[in-house]
Amino acid sequence: MDRQQEYVLRTLEDRDVRFIRLWFTDVVGALKSVALAPAEVEYAFSEGLGFDGSSIAGFTRIFESDMLLQPDPTTFQILPWRGDEEQTSRMFCDVKMPDGEPSMADPRHILRRTLESAADMGFSCYLHPEIEFYLFKAGLKDDTGAPVPVDQAGYFDHVPGGVAQDFRREAVSMLEAVGISVEFSHHEAGSGQNEIDLRASDAMSTADNIMTARTVIKEVATLQGLHATFMPKPLGSQPGSALHTHFSLFESDANAFHEPGAEYQLSTTARRFIAGILKYSPEITAVTHQFVSSYKRLWGGREAPSYVSWGHNNRSALVRIPLHKPNKAGSARIEYRGIDAAANPYLAYALLISAGLKGIEEEYELAEAAEDDIGELTAQERILMGHDSLPTTLHDALGVLEESEFVADVLGETVFQSLLRSKRNEWDEYRVNVSPFEIRRYMDAI
Repeated sequence: MDRQQEYVLRTLEDRDVRFIRLWFTDVVGALKSVALAPAEVEYAFSEGLGFDGSSIAGFTRIFESDMLLQPDPTTFQILPWRGDEEQTSRMFCDVKMPDGEPSMADPRHILRRTLESAADMGFSCYLHPEIEFYLFKAGLKDDTGAPVPVDQAGYFDHVPGGVAQDFRREAVSMLEAVGISVEFSHHEAGSGQNEIDLRASDAMSTADNIMTARTVIKEVATLQGLHATFMPKPLGSQPGSALHTHFSLFESDANAFHEPGAEYQLSTTARRFIAGILKYSPEITAVTHQFVSSYKRLWGGREAPSYVSWGHNNRSALVRIPLHKPNKAGSARIEYRGIDAAANPYLAYALLISAGLKGIEEEYELAEAAEDDIGELTAQERILMGHDSLPTTLHDALGVLEESEFVADVLGETVFQSLLRSKRNEWDEYRVNVSPFEIRRYMDAI
């Protein structure tokens, strides 16, 4: 037994923790949980906890259903919202097969495999996510049936005594209580829309932190009589919610993206990394934008990046080069703006990092940076400048995904086929649904 496992067992006893929740995700990023008794934790560390994988969407077929959850002791945390009496803790798990081998359907394993490839190239990956979400008044709807935001405030607005302000304070305190460092939080542009930015961390910790943050945000909202959602586009008239993420590669202690004197201080490594991401962005869109609602955000305006492009400080670009501290080597990074708030962070990050690494490995050339607002250009201008569009619907995105050898290679055949089946089913349900818009528009007019 290693020291971290010993620490977990000692803490369970010293703090009289009564329940240990084992967390993992399915292929679309839905959090799954099982509560374990303290007496069973040591056995779970050594042997794993058996469960029926065929009951989890995308994991296994019915005749190979036996799977194991192996708790990761480095992710152990007490859950503060469960109270001080009969405390509850959590650990993320790796999903394994009965022979102890990693499950090819485990999103966490897919990201770990990508990070091992990066390490083989001499790189470690650090990510800084910006988590956007909406707060609504629980159970209330307006005259059109739409949810009611908690306020009508806008970007960076300070609302004295405001509900969202109190919510963010409590959510940030709760996140810090579970060991997640928050850089800052603020009101976003939409009514009731908020953002909490986590400090940069290694890629696996970042994905785990996003899953925890989503849970914390929803729990705090419930405790305050509110409803929090990461739906990409909950209100047609308001901006969608994104998961903008900043990426950096380090070689030992040196930021591999920084080169003093180069344009935008960007190294050749950084430029090739960006070129790789841009090349494969259309193919991974069905993963970074996996729901029908995702495309209403992507093509709904309000700075959502709909075209393959990059630029310095250009918020209409898919990849942006922030220059808040241009001469500080450690802060050199790129921002990928093409992930929505509901994406599975393990799979999205595995694909984006793999795309960037492929660009480095194969020495992709980076096109010229976009200086204009790409959405304001004509279609002809975008074609001449090489700004291809991302898929416009989930149906189109699945068509591009299906032809992608790159995505199939990164995700593996099990997850690749599972995503295609799951998302085709979602699209089939959506396309036969008659919406309130259609009733209002056509019922009396036709």
